[in-house]
Amino acid sequence: MRTPDLTLYFITDSTGVSDEKLFDTVDKACRGGATVVQLREKNRSGKEYFDLACGVKRVTERYKVPLIIDDRADIALACGAEGVHVGSADIPVAKVREIMGKEKIVGATAKTVERALEAERDGADYLGVGAIYPTNTKVVTVITEVSTLKDICAAVKIPVCAIGGLNYDNCGVLEGCGISGIAVVSAIMKSDDPYMAAKMLKERSRELI
Repeated sequence: MRTPDLTLYFITDSTGVSDEKLFDTVDKACRGGATVVQLREKNRSGKEYFDLACGVKRVTERYKVPLIIDDRADIALACGAEGVHVGSADIPVAKVREIMGKEKIVGATAKTVERALEAERDGADYLGVGAIYPTNTKVVTVITEVSTLKDICAAVKIPVCAIGGLNYDNCGVLEGCGISGIAVVSAIMKSDDPYMAAKMLKERSRELI
């Protein structure tokens, strides 16, 4: 299993964005310092998701940044992505690990210490914990207290990435929690300068980990 560098985990949101614009944003984010890119699509067909994943993979490959596919192990394997991320309502982590094999990255969402320990036992390489703040994405979020995040970081041996409404100005609350990085969506996707946004966010993340 591989352990990804979670310093700046960029999650895409293609809502209202053309494919070419998405590819350009991913390119700029990678140049700016994104250490992981997750392609998250909730409303596309399998074919559309696969085609988009292949396009994003061509971008991330240029920068040697691992591509993680949200939810869909089949899409991840088909497009040659480095891994998959699953939430609590998706296929169980143990089954995903079986499907993906030992060399691919498997990430899991955890909102409690119990869930975090279970995901670690079942083969997750890293955890995404949040939402720390309310978000504007279409994903339904439940707020996770910073104290819970800190407890999860202390309880598991695998790296933990904080997620949920994070941006350059508000992520200071994560200092001292034991995280390995931050995950952002809008802070890059909605920025007028995704390259500079990623660059600054990566620097900020390094101050927190």
